[in-house]
Amino acid sequence: MKDTDKPKEWRNFAPMKAVFYIVLGMLLCCKGAVDCHARQATGNRQQTRQQKNVYLTAMCVYQGDTIPYVKLPTVYIFKPIKFKNKKELAQYNKLVRDVKIVLPLSKEVNRAVIETYEYLQTLPNDKAKQRHIKAVEKGLKEQYTPRLKKLTFAQGKLLIKLVDRETNSTGYELVKAFMGPLKATFYQTFASLFGASLKKEYDPNGVDKMTERVILLVENGQL
Repeated sequence: MKDTDKPKEWRNFAPMKAVFYIVLGMLLCCKGAVDCHARQATGNRQQTRQQKNVYLTAMCVYQGDTIPYVKLPTVYIFKPIKFKNKKELAQYNKLVRDVKIVLPLSKEVNRAVIETYEYLQTLPNDKAKQRHIKAVEKGLKEQYTPRLKKLTFAQGKLLIKLVDRETNSTGYELVKAFMGPLKATFYQTFASLFGASLKKEYDPNGVDKMTERVILLVENGQL
């Protein structure tokens, strides 16, 4: 049965969204503390720049002269899509909408994976790590639950794939790395009950070719 054929109650079933929250919540377990340090560092850099009133820009040497270097963004050009009917056009527009909603979340997961790993290395033992995770959990629920509740069933499954695209690791692999194999198996089994899989991989040259095209255009501001 296709996602569009399922009743709205099924697509918006709360436990399904809980799976996606669980994945994000665990990956973002140290994001609060890391963000705090990042904001402080950024503030210090801005203060230093204001005091010196210095503006930096890239440069290069061309025929003996030093000139500013400006990197122009890549422009993607694809063959125009020929839709057979209005249904195909509607499906494409839906994909564009879903990507714009889900892609930012997947990028937040990627940043959080890096930040979390680095921050966990500074903690002395497993007890300290678990204590920190519990302390931050409440704030994460307040921050991300409202956003994830708005996801449809299809957007939730797309999120799992885009997490793999951004991190080069499936949701299952990430949960296993941070929380252990037992919880990874539990969440995978729970997701499978509702037609999803945390082991789903992103295939930009196969079934996800159109999704990859949309992502490149969205990231580049062309769509």
